[in-house]
Amino acid sequence: MLDERTVAFAEYAGNRQYISIGNLAENGRSFMVLMDYAKQRRLKLWGRATVAGEALLLARLADPAYSARIERAIVLTVLAWDWNCSDHIPRLVPAQAAR
Repeated sequence: MLDERTVAFAEYAGNRQYISIGNLAENGRSFMVLMDYAKQRRLKLWGRATVAGEALLLARLADPAYSARIERAIVLTVLAWDWNCSDHIPRLVPAQAAR
C-alpha cells in the first residue's frame, strides 16, 4: 500500500511477452483479487493501473530477501472495492496433514 487509495507491486523479468504491459498501454482499467485463505475471505479491488519505473518507488517495493531485479512497478489507483463471496475458496491443507 502506498496510501489509502494506491496499491503497487514489483514486476520482475518474465517470459518477455509483455502482455500485461501491452494491455495497460491500451486500457488502464484493472482489478486485483486478494485471497485470505486462512479466514476464507476474498477482496476485489477495481481501479486504474499504470506502469511506473521511478527508482524511489522500485526501491520501496524491493524485497531484500529476493535477488531478482525489479523491471518496473504496476500501480493501481483503487476506485472501488468489495469483500467478494467466500463460496468456493479452497482450503489449504499442510502437506503433512494431507498424508
